[in-house]
Amino acid sequence: MDAMTNVIDETQARIDLAAALRMTARAGMHEAVANHYSVALSADGSRFLINPKWMHWSRVRASDLVLVDLNEGTDPGNVDRTAMAIHGQVHKLCPAARVVMHLHPISTTALASINPPGMPPIDQNSARYFNRLAVDLQYGGMANSDEEGARLAGLLGNKSRLLMGNHGVMITAETVGEAWDDIYTFDRSAQIVIAAMSTGRPLLTLSDEAAEQTAIDWEGIKDFSIAHFEEMKLVLDAECPDYRE
Repeated sequence: MDAMTNVIDETQARIDLAAALRMTARAGMHEAVANHYSVALSADGSRFLINPKWMHWSRVRASDLVLVDLNEGTDPGNVDRTAMAIHGQVHKLCPAARVVMHLHPISTTALASINPPGMPPIDQNSARYFNRLAVDLQYGGMANSDEEGARLAGLLGNKSRLLMGNHGVMITAETVGEAWDDIYTFDRSAQIVIAAMSTGRPLLTLSDEAAEQTAIDWEGIKDFSIAHFEEMKLVLDAECPDYRE
């Protein structure tokens, strides 16, 4: 990012976003050819990159990503309407959310479909989200309108994660690396919680004090998240370097 203009370098953003999409597919967290990842190039969120409509994430290359400019006032034909509704409004209304990732992973969506939806802090991973998770309880169908996108953006408030009841999850962050590590850990946490619930035994929940301290500790190691992402890019470089093209 250029500190003087607060504009993200498009070439690097394309590489990182393509990498995140590939990593997500490799982790089995994607859903068919749906769901969306985006990164805002401009500080006001009006210009952002997003994955193209209905292209499998395991094939996406940097050059495949679509550059959207909200100032043009038209929806590009190669971007899914729900992607425009959600990501367009979040980038517009929450410009601090430079990166927006929306997924329907199995375990996360299962956690979003219990009553009430939430992430109980039962281990080091799940405690990362203690008191740091907004929840949507008003799912009303596919998010294909700007009004619905604006509603979801409003629910974020001062948080960077939204557990979308009966739907999935949305994670926002300043960088692609931080967002990807966060959404990866979120689904790992959901797997742990669902596995614990499936035993039928009571959950051994951390105390509020322990959970809060753990969340604070997570916030102090952003370099861990970046390192995880960069290490995964090295794996991609060795096994499928065409993502950079």
